[in-house]
Amino acid sequence: MLIYGQTMETTPIKSANSDSMDQIKSYIDKNQQRFLDELFVLLRIPSVSADPKHAKDIIRTAEAVKERLIAAGADQVEILPTGGHPMVYGEKIIDPKLPTVLVYGHYDVQPADPLELWTSPPFEPVIKDGKIYARGSCDDKGQMFMHVKAFELMMQTGTMACNVKFMIEGEEEVGSSNLGPFIRKYKDKLKADVILISDTSIIANDVPSITIGLRGLTYVEVEVTGPNVDLHSGVYGGAVANPVNVLCKMIASMHDENNHITIPGFYDLVREVGKEERSEMNKAPFDLEVYKKQLNIGDVQGESGYNTRERTSIRPTLDVNGIWGGYTGEGAKTVLPSKANAKISMRLVPNQDSDKITALFQKYFESIAPKSVKVKVMPHHGGNPVVVPTDTIAYKAASKAMEVSFGKKPLPAREGGSIPIVALFEEVLGLKSILMGFGLDSDAIHSPNEHFGVFNYLKGIETIPLFYKYFAEYSK
Repeated sequence: MLIYGQTMETTPIKSANSDSMDQIKSYIDKNQQRFLDELFVLLRIPSVSADPKHAKDIIRTAEAVKERLIAAGADQVEILPTGGHPMVYGEKIIDPKLPTVLVYGHYDVQPADPLELWTSPPFEPVIKDGKIYARGSCDDKGQMFMHVKAFELMMQTGTMACNVKFMIEGEEEVGSSNLGPFIRKYKDKLKADVILISDTSIIANDVPSITIGLRGLTYVEVEVTGPNVDLHSGVYGGAVANPVNVLCKMIASMHDENNHITIPGFYDLVREVGKEERSEMNKAPFDLEVYKKQLNIGDVQGESGYNTRERTSIRPTLDVNGIWGGYTGEGAKTVLPSKANAKISMRLVPNQDSDKITALFQKYFESIAPKSVKVKVMPHHGGNPVVVPTDTIAYKAASKAMEVSFGKKPLPAREGGSIPIVALFEEVLGLKSILMGFGLDSDAIHSPNEHFGVFNYLKGIETIPLFYKYFAEYSK
């Protein structure tokens, strides 16, 4: 199948699957331009959940998702209020006796800053070199919309094998703080047999994979205060503590010479991954030199005793996500600032608990502050790590679907990102999730020039109906 000059390579699997694949591919061939056009409508709306000035854009996006679900054939489609941004819900129950798939995704996006680093406007989607460039193209509008279009495909071709429910939220990029209360309130409405999520990646377009592990997260903001006002750096410099200098020293002290995090108790509950599992993980193709070249860095850095793939999946981290203080405008202003701030995130691994790590961080940060400053720790949001079992019917259905679609069996893979809702789903709904994403680690999510391959978008639409097919078959 030819897609904007790019050949989609698939290896035909001769079996009873052939008719299904022919039907799926035929529908995609006929509608691929419309699939792209409809996605672009969503991508043009700047649904930045972190910025209050985009509140109306959030509502516009929710309305647009609702319209597309109705057009695809969903019933009871509604926009449900939460304590923050609204949830879009829709369903199609074709037979109560059949298994039900609950699709989760999000329609909100990260801020596009810094705008000057984009090669095209972030909310004016364009296709370049077979990739869709726009904020949210991969995370998560593009991947969420694959499910809407796959649902449409199944409805139009009469191949719906399962019931389906959609829950598309607008606060994932700001921590989903209202999602817990929402799913507890609508627990009966959300009853299902499995949760299907596409907010993750594959190893490569010719190396399909299913995510079986996600790191947890704790996110905090810290404030260091010195004098009660900004001071003249000549008159007071050298005699009064500079909060920016102090904050930098405090942050630097949180890693030792081996890039090991120094917070007491931080590693106490970390589940160590054995040599055998580490060996299996490292069988996945990875070229360190290509990795460095793509990022334009001279070398990698991280915790001693672990390689790059391990550092970004099975080990915890502590990183500064932003830091500011003093004068940052044009020209010079010689001040000793009154305050300094930083935003800090910690990625967690099994069996670390987000709330406990936040408490450990706060206690340590306060303990290392000199008497010359006052400090404040403001927790934002977090979530616990997740490991997905590979011996379930749902995982086997996802594996088979990808094997048929890609022509090769997918590898199980752990990712470094976090989707706090996965642990919450299991806690409240008692449901396991299948993390069947189609993005690539190189898609620059959360960064300037975010993109999503046309191949990947259409491959997701092709693969998702197969998951429904095999999940229904294996559930009998």
